[in-house]
Amino acid sequence: MKNIVLVGFMGSGKTTLGKLLSEQTGMPLVDMDTQIEERAGKSINDIFAQDGEAHFRALEREMAQELASKDGQIISTGGGIVLNPDNIADFEKTGLVVCLLVDADTVLDRIRHDSSRPLLADDKEAKIIELLQSRKHLYESITHKVNTSGRPSPEPTAQEIIDLYESNNP
Repeated sequence: MKNIVLVGFMGSGKTTLGKLLSEQTGMPLVDMDTQIEERAGKSINDIFAQDGEAHFRALEREMAQELASKDGQIISTGGGIVLNPDNIADFEKTGLVVCLLVDADTVLDRIRHDSSRPLLADDKEAKIIELLQSRKHLYESITHKVNTSGRPSPEPTAQEIIDLYESNNP
């Protein structure tokens, strides 16, 4: 059974949808950021602050390779997983990669009070717009996309992903 790999910008719904998909499919949910934190023994914020973004991306790459070698799991990635195209290529070999698209207003609404986002220090709105714009082409290049902007409930989105999975995993 192939993996379902959720990619997308922070606040796009990867964690929420990952939990729902896990419940509905019976496949275990693996949250990459949580796995990296557990292995490193510190939070992502601390990894960024103490070791730098490059070190975090190396840990992320290692985790992507490991998870892509297994199957039958729901994988919720970090928002920057698309920065290294090898991550996506590896995930596509063993799973359905679904990019959750989201607009800046929706992101801001969803993460307004979240202080655990290391790339959003200072002016959250400006950072969201800047990061979203710089990564847009990377998200858009993923074959399977689902827009989560302004959706009042995650259930229909989860069903859309399951339908996509079933039609691509005969």
